[in-house]
Amino acid sequence: MALQLRPNCEYCDKDLPPSATDARICSYECTFCADCADNKLHNVCPNCGGGFERRPIRPATERRPGVCVTKQLPSDKRVHLKYSLEDIAAHCARLRDIPPQEQ
Repeated sequence: MALQLRPNCEYCDKDLPPSATDARICSYECTFCADCADNKLHNVCPNCGGGFERRPIRPATERRPGVCVTKQLPSDKRVHLKYSLEDIAAHCARLRDIPPQEQ
């Protein structure tokens, strides 16, 4: 089972192609750009309350049979937050000073 590699930041809707080095994910694969994850969300996922990690880049070249971005396609479904910006800010403010491993 491969990561979904969602195509956009759920906060600002910035495009995040499979090769994006500024994509961040939480353990539920919620996806955000590094700017939003760091500066707007303060390393707190607005959906689950967990922290973010750098999203891995799926290899573009098939070095093993069937294992590359063209054989295991990324998601094309754009995802957007279901919470208001005010709710997200309050949620992140409550959790931002708690280390991710304790959130």
